[in-house]
Amino acid sequence: MKNKFSTRIKELRSEKSLSRAELANFFNLKQNAVYEWEMRGKQTDYDTLIKIADLFDVSLDYLLGRSDY
Repeated sequence: MKNKFSTRIKELRSEKSLSRAELANFFNLKQNAVYEWEMRGKQTDYDTLIKIADLFDVSLDYLLGRSDY
């Protein structure tokens, strides 16, 4: 089931023109991990969430859908 995280991660990745494989490689993960985030709404661990927020220069609240800023 999709959630705000899945929508936001897909939008942010697209804005940076990154493929799923490129994003996964950046975090040393399998490409399937990014697919799971975007298509199935699977969450990731806290450390990776922080790294994602840092990469895209957004807050964790934004990334998780708690804020629109």
